[in-house]
This record gives sequence, C-alpha cells and structure tokens, in this order.
Amino acid sequence: MSSETEPTPYRHIGKPIRRKEDHRLLTGHGEFSDDINAPGQAYAAMVRSPYPHAVISGIDKTMALEMPGVLAVLDGRDVMADGLGPIPHNPIPSTKNDIRLTGPGGGDIFIGPHLPLPTDKARHVGEAVAMVVAETRYQALDAAEAVDVSYRELPHEHGSRRALASDAPSVWNEVPGNVTVDTTFGDPAATDAVFSNAAHVVRMEFHIDRVTGVPLEPRAALAVPEADGFILYAGSGGAVRQKREMLAVLGLEPDQLRVISKDVGGNFGTRNRVYVEFPLVLWAAKRLGRAVKFTASRSEAFLSDYQGRDLVTGVDLALDAEGKFLALRADNISNVGARIVSLSPLGKGTALVTGPYHISVASVRARAVFTNTMPTQAYRSSGRPEVTYALERLIDEAAQQCGFDAVDLRRKNLITAKAMPYRNPIGALYDSGDYEKSMDMAMQLADWDGFAARRAEAEARGKLLGRGIANYVESSTGAPRERADIAVRPDQALIDIAIGTQPSGQGHETSFAQVAADCLGMAVDQVSIVLGDTDRVHVGGGSHSGRSMRMAGTVIVLAVEELIGKGKALAAPHLETDLEHIVFSDGLFRATDSNRTIGLFDLARDVGPDSLNVVRDNDFHDQVFPNGCHVCEIEIDPETGEPTITRHVAVDDVGRAINPLIVDGQTHGGIVQGVGQALWELCVIDPESGQPLAGSFMDYGMPRADAFPMFETTLNEVPSPTNPLGIKAGGEGGTTPALAVITSAIVDALRPLGVDDITMPATPHTIWRAIQAAKEKIPS
Repeated sequence: MSSETEPTPYRHIGKPIRRKEDHRLLTGHGEFSDDINAPGQAYAAMVRSPYPHAVISGIDKTMALEMPGVLAVLDGRDVMADGLGPIPHNPIPSTKNDIRLTGPGGGDIFIGPHLPLPTDKARHVGEAVAMVVAETRYQALDAAEAVDVSYRELPHEHGSRRALASDAPSVWNEVPGNVTVDTTFGDPAATDAVFSNAAHVVRMEFHIDRVTGVPLEPRAALAVPEADGFILYAGSGGAVRQKREMLAVLGLEPDQLRVISKDVGGNFGTRNRVYVEFPLVLWAAKRLGRAVKFTASRSEAFLSDYQGRDLVTGVDLALDAEGKFLALRADNISNVGARIVSLSPLGKGTALVTGPYHISVASVRARAVFTNTMPTQAYRSSGRPEVTYALERLIDEAAQQCGFDAVDLRRKNLITAKAMPYRNPIGALYDSGDYEKSMDMAMQLADWDGFAARRAEAEARGKLLGRGIANYVESSTGAPRERADIAVRPDQALIDIAIGTQPSGQGHETSFAQVAADCLGMAVDQVSIVLGDTDRVHVGGGSHSGRSMRMAGTVIVLAVEELIGKGKALAAPHLETDLEHIVFSDGLFRATDSNRTIGLFDLARDVGPDSLNVVRDNDFHDQVFPNGCHVCEIEIDPETGEPTITRHVAVDDVGRAINPLIVDGQTHGGIVQGVGQALWELCVIDPESGQPLAGSFMDYGMPRADAFPMFETTLNEVPSPTNPLGIKAGGEGGTTPALAVITSAIVDALRPLGVDDITMPATPHTIWRAIQAAKEKIPS
C-alpha cells in the first residue's frame, strides 16, 4: 500500500509496524472464550424453536430432568419467577449527530422486549425457549432433545415488503401491521417540486438481502460464581457495555459482576450486542452455585447469531439536461427481524443516501418492519453498503438511459474539496475529503485507459470482461465516551494503558501503543495496552462504527499530555528548578536552565509510580466521514456464468493512517467481506415453512482466497479537522463500495447481451440464467 500524504513529524505514527499481537495469536497462545474453563463447571444447552412463529402452550421438563447428569431445566416461567428483565439493547441511535427515528406518526418506537427466554411465543426459528444444564455438554444436549415443548403454530412472514400487507401476521400484538419505525427526512415538498420539472428521472428498486457475520469463533460464555459475585468470560465488542446490560437483566450491583473478554475471533458487528446465553449462564451459575459454560455450535450460530443487511429500497434520481443531479427520493424498508436489536443500519444508511455527490434536495422515508426472522444488527459498515449500492447502481443506469458517460456523470456531481465541511440534504455534516482526487487515483491505479485492450483480449478467448467503479462516503460515530487509564511501571520500564475498546483482529495492541509511544518519545514495545477486563477497564464504548482508533487515539493523546504535565510538576523539585523551565522529550524531563535530566521511569521510581497515574475521560461527538473510490474488473464465462475477478483497486481516505499496514489488512478484509455478499453469501429462508435453508457452510457460500486477485490499494489521506490526530476510520471502507462495484462490473460485462441488472448474490447460476433470459428476448 502506498499513501498520498505530506511528511509528518511523527516517529511511530504513520509507520507500517508489524502487529505485536500476531506472534501470540499465530503460535496458538491466543485465549478465546471457549479456551477458558473452570473447575467443576457444568454445561448449558438451549432448546430452540423449530417454528418461525408459534405460541408456547406448555413445556414438560419431566423426561429431561430424569436423564443422567441433568442439573436444571429452565424456561420463561422461571425467568419471570426469578425477576430477570429484558436485555436493554438501547437500539435507537441517540448521539447528538444521529438522525432521529420515530414510530409511525412521530410516536415512540416499540422495540419488542428481549427476555432471556420468552413466556408467550417463539418469533423465529432458532429462538431459545428453554435451557438445560448438565454435568457434561453431551448430557445437556441429549436432555435438550427430551424437553417436550407444546407449540401452536401461527402464520409467519419473513419478507419485509410482505410484512407490510394488511393481512400479514403480526409479530407483536402491540404492533399490528408490523411497522415499528416510520420517519421521513429531508424536504419532501421541495424534492417533489424539483422532480416535476426535471429533464430526466431514473428509478430503480433493490433488495440488499440478508447475510450473517459467521465469525471464525462461535460465541461462548463461561459464568463463574465467586464469594462476592460472578465473573463472566465472553467474547464481545466491548466488555463495559456487556456488563452494564447484564447487570440490568439480572438485577446485580456493579461490584457483583466482572466481565472478561479476552481474544475475540471475529466480530463485524455480530458480537456487539448481548446474546441471551450470556445472562442465562450467569443466572444458572447463581441458581446452582457452580460455574456454567455454553458454547454455540456452528449450526446454532447460523440460526441465532444477529444477522446483517436486509434492506428494500426504491430510489429516484432527478437530473437536468446536462446531467447535473437535482434531487433524490428514497423509500427504505429495514427488516429488523423479530425484535429490534439495533436501528443503526436504517439510521446510518438513511443519513447518507446522497453519498459523496452534491444533490441540493432529497427526501427519504425510513421504515423498520418486524418479521419472523433473526434480529438484524449493525454489520460491517452498518447501512452504508446498502445505500451506496443503490446510489451507484442508479448512477450507472442514469448514464445508460440518458446517454451520459458514467465517469463524467460522477465527476460532474462529486462534492468538491473546497466545499468542505459540507452538509448534505439529510443533515449529515461531512468533515473533509477530496473525492475527485480519490476517483482519479483509482482510475490511474486501475489502468483505466488500458481496459479496451483487455476487454478485446478477453473477447478473443470467448470471455466477457466488465468494469465497475463506485465512489463512497461512510460515517463513523459510535458511543461518544472513552477513557484511558495510564499506569507507569518503572520496575519493567513499561507504560500500561487500559482502554475501553475491544479488538477482534484490528491490531489495537499495536496501533494504540504507536500513538502513546510517539507522544512519550519511547519505543512501541514500552507501551502495553490493557483491554477487555471490567476490573481494569471501567469506561469505554467498545469497538463498533469505526470508532476505536479515533476515540482511543484522541483520549490517549489527552491522557499522555496529562501524564507529562504531572511529571513536569514532580520533576521540577528533583531538578532544582521552577516548573516553567521543565521540558519533556524522548522520555526525559529536562531543566532548560541547567540541562539536568531525569527519565520518566526514574522519576516514577523516586516519587512512587502511583503519583504519575492518570485517568482521563473524553467525550467525542463529532462525526467523521471516511470515503474513497474502488474499481473492479470481472471476467465472465458466458457458457457457465462463472465470474472471475481479475482486478480490484481501492483508494481510501481514512484520515491519518496510524499504521498503514494494519489499514491495508482491514481494507483487504473489508473488500472480501463485501464481495462475499455480492457473489456468494445469502441467508435463504423457505417462504412456505419459514425454515432457514443456510444452516452450515455446506449451504452458505463464503469467499475464499483463491477467488481474488492481488488487491491494488493506496491511501488518499485527508486528515480530519475533528481530532488531534486527524483520524477518520479504516475498518469499513473496503466493504462499503464492494457490493456496488462488483455488481456494476458484472452488468457492464453482460450489457452487450441485453442484461441491465442482476440480483445478489451473483452466483454462476444467477448469471447464467440472466444470460439465457436475455437471449430469449432477442428476436430471432
């Protein structure tokens, strides 16, 4: 990866330093949730609903309780008897920069309470309706099959459009019609007026279907009772939030629960909300007085992990005769599943429907709909790949229908660097960026002018070569509060920094240490990052929404400044001078009037290390807007429909890149994750039975390394003015344009045959069928 940026004064920031944590992880010394065990632990297994919608008429535990090793069988009645509460997901975006979603008519949003076990009915296949605890895992699994649950099946619906129908079954009696959010943003009247006089109007409808995160490590939890409370070991996106939510479910005091989240084997948003099994094992441990462990199988994860995407959108674009974008209108329907776990995808996507383009007026109707499916949750780039896909595909279609060049049309309408900061018509305030420069860089990196020759060469081999281009802008917000606790350890010449984010492969132990080491003038190896233990980390928003590097980097800078300030005050008497004569650099305090020095660790040893400890909080409310441009070329075999990606170029503006090597890895992973949805991944549900048909990797297509070329990536670093390091975000940009750029390349390859759109995932069979359908339309 190369980078287009000015030289900086930093020693470690901006350097591609290898990750400190990799040796531990690659040599088998990582410690994931299922690796942790406690003496005498029991095992939990869940009884899950086989029906998408059914009243729970009764649960007979008799046979299960008589089986060997069974310690307890618990259901929703026990939950209520013991006073457990619903999980407080707090799903409604609530920071000051978030758009305000409301219920129909501007009323409150009905969330759908999420009790650990339901008392009335099951609302999706795979919902846990009872828990068995036994001496061994296999005894628990066997007994779970013996629990006799009497169900009365109800009509069900899994599609969001059909769930809107007047005769659709209600998932919740409190919400007849299933619409729980219905809010309009922008200026509908002004938008309609512009459309009525536009020279061109182009409309398209899309369903960006449902996928799941399938992190490499299935979720697991171990609850251990102690004399004064409990310890819960569970991988997540942030131990502090998980603790707060489980305290509410179980009615515990803060000092009664310690949550430890060690190494986490993938997240992508999937782990950022509490799962019912976490409070359930704590509850079981409390009742039994012994440790209880739960580990999900892969099939259970497919049935019960929070899932992603699932947006139906209709988008209209108004243009003048020269191709200037005049107005945009969108109708977005988010399938939130059986209850609302997060409205982040709907809210964040709605705010960015106009993307990186200057469009004077716009209006968006944003709706959230209950269905009999697993709840959806923020999934890598939450909501932005969906709206980017719709907008970029619409621009391609506008170019085709109205006779414009697709690149010229984009260039004419991109927001200029001089317009920054720029407020879009929905209200989002873009902080910085040079969108046209990123597009130019991507086209150059992709050898744009050489495409015609490559297409001709492919055609000579009987193949179809297509090219796609997609610009994007995404937002990074997240929980605004972060804390850094700094402790100086002179005996080991180390600085400990406890921080409230939670990595799942992002390299926080390295990049955070780079920031602190730079500020202190030390080696990166002299900074140790402490994560994921609520006895050490008391405040923090976790890792989501691209917030970690920006939030943590900012509060680390502030905390180190405070540490240096404390050190100067303590060093002055040691160096026999006044405070104003003390300076700090390269780990040393120096008296400018005598040139005497004392090192930070020597000072800590003399005054006592606790004298230099720092606890620094910071509230960060400003949004940042990473952006970029990707170009892709795909070759298609018209006989089989097989697509082959031959080139993928990415230019991303992440603000200042703290570690370009880590950012490059994030970009690669993000591209692959987005391409996975475009070409292979789909959570298929049988419409008649409501049964998920993708319950294992035999049924759910996943991207593989051999399906990709070597990516060509570079950075267009435009520092953000919102924070001292100029950081935006680097974890989601690879995913955001991937759906659009892949589909556009496929359509470009097939357009000569008469194909002007294709649904995702664009599997070989889907492409082959589109080719055959186009052939049937051609007059003989």
